[in-house]
Amino acid sequence: MKITYIHHSAFLVDLTSATLLFDYTQGPLPELDANKPLFIFASHRHGDHFSDKIFDLGAGLREIHYVLSDDISKKKISEERRSCTTVVKPGETITLSYSTDGNLGLEITTFISTDEGVAFLVKVGGAVIYHAGDLNNWRWEGEPEEWNRNMAKKYSLEVDKLIGVKIDAALLPLDPRQEENFYLGFDEFMRKAEVLHAFPMHCWGDYSVIGRLKSMEVSVPYRERIVMIERDGESFDLGQEPLIHE
Repeated sequence: MKITYIHHSAFLVDLTSATLLFDYTQGPLPELDANKPLFIFASHRHGDHFSDKIFDLGAGLREIHYVLSDDISKKKISEERRSCTTVVKPGETITLSYSTDGNLGLEITTFISTDEGVAFLVKVGGAVIYHAGDLNNWRWEGEPEEWNRNMAKKYSLEVDKLIGVKIDAALLPLDPRQEENFYLGFDEFMRKAEVLHAFPMHCWGDYSVIGRLKSMEVSVPYRERIVMIERDGESFDLGQEPLIHE
């Protein structure tokens, strides 16, 4: 499994049997293997997570599929891409068959975001990848305490569904705009799910928050599993999947 951080919350996950692209809006992509199917995910309609540029990707590939949250307007889907687009809503599990003989499958479970759209848990080829989208504990200074408590409760209800779930790579928000609350959602997720590699995202270009979390006492139980990202386009080779699954 090779993971490339593209920009903001966009990642390319290159597996033996398929390639996954999450929340792409901009930035150069690594060269794609034309013989592997490409699955393009968009967690919700916000401009930092979705762009209709995705419908221009994949020229020359053998197979391409789109998995879009149902808050994204269907008018955005080009006519020629509709037959290979699956629209998902929160709280469902679907399986997409792929390859010319249909022998391979990709299982997708969605979770309701605390902002808009969905988070994705994807099982493919023995590997498990989680992309949070904007599912996070969005606690903000200046909001009423009741609002913040309700946000924390909603977040916990979703993350509780992942207690004990083994995840090879989790792509999780770590947003410096939240000031001292920046780590709350990340920390709770890492304490509940069994994550082998945690990739911070949604950092708005301020990657110092990654080192900041790693230096905090709260991160001791999972500190070594946080991946340090320093720039757009950085790639991480995690070895052959499956990583922690039979």
